[in-house]
Amino acid sequence: MSNKKHLFEIYKSSLKAVNGRTRVAAYLREHPFYNSLALIAIGKAAAQMAKGAFDVFNSSQISQALLITKYGHLEDLKSYPILCLEAAHPVPDASSLAAGQTLLNFIQKLPPAVPILFLISGGTSALVEVLNPGITLAYLQRVNNELLASGLDIQQMNQIRKSLSAIKGGGLATYVKGHPILNLLISDVPNDDLQTIGSGLLTTATPNIKQEIIANPTMARQAACKAAKQFGYEVFEQKDLIVGEAEIIGHRLGKELCQARAGIYIASSETTVHLPENPGQGGRCQSLALAAACELAGKTDVFFLAAGTDGTDGPGKFAGAIVDGNTLRRCNLNAEECLKRADAGSFLALSGDLIETGPTGTNVMDILIGLKL
Repeated sequence: MSNKKHLFEIYKSSLKAVNGRTRVAAYLREHPFYNSLALIAIGKAAAQMAKGAFDVFNSSQISQALLITKYGHLEDLKSYPILCLEAAHPVPDASSLAAGQTLLNFIQKLPPAVPILFLISGGTSALVEVLNPGITLAYLQRVNNELLASGLDIQQMNQIRKSLSAIKGGGLATYVKGHPILNLLISDVPNDDLQTIGSGLLTTATPNIKQEIIANPTMARQAACKAAKQFGYEVFEQKDLIVGEAEIIGHRLGKELCQARAGIYIASSETTVHLPENPGQGGRCQSLALAAACELAGKTDVFFLAAGTDGTDGPGKFAGAIVDGNTLRRCNLNAEECLKRADAGSFLALSGDLIETGPTGTNVMDILIGLKL
């Protein structure tokens, strides 16, 4: 098996460990909830998480179910009694507002005091919205576009999003008073901050709401470490989250990897990209990977993977990339110019280094895996 193939297999092992279906089912089997309940699943991993609930509860126990996910992430759920909606991400649109109103209508029509199982994963902030009075969709979209181009981290962005919303920041909790709530979450934010995941729809100190993290970046890293050891590598795990400008981080990590001792290096990341006026293709993982490739150029003993655990990296269908010392040689574009234009995806498409997984059923930030032989 090639070195790049090893990295991809290690990456897949990390995804398997935090799969929404597996984690939801495992939690519910170990921590029984009510025998009759309503189900609400929102986020990029909503389909897999909902299937996990139905693995434990049959359709007679789940009286009603609502699922809201990103366009393209709705799996084959025809055999499940679920009302399914798709909405926009990362910039909310009219479908996000329609999903928000459907969510409120669904809750309001539930019988009094029926328990509700919430399943929340990354992407929820854009997928579901109910605006505060006076806020228009056009204004919401302009703010979100500016936030995505700003380089702000997720906590800073969600603080601004909450100020526009009637359901974020615990606002949704006012609509579920009287209902026992169990909220199972897949964390895609630093420090597993409940106020940041999905912009904290249910984060309020009320006794009827219990919230539990069932998958997070730490679990993904640990699974990657285990897989790397099974391949026979010495493994080095960085437990501190890697943050900062993707291009700068990529250059730094590439240099460090070239000078490192032999082994596999694994970390979680939440980097940012300041977008120019007319950005090209690719997301932060692709920018990070291409910047690292600039430092790996000409080396035969270094390989580097940067990928989103949700299967997407910015707009487009790619999760990230695996680069090596020949990446720059395989493409006749100028790598540094592509990075300046936020167009790493165009370069990596021509070099053949992009990763495509499709929706993964989870979302625990990005994972970085470096290999030094």
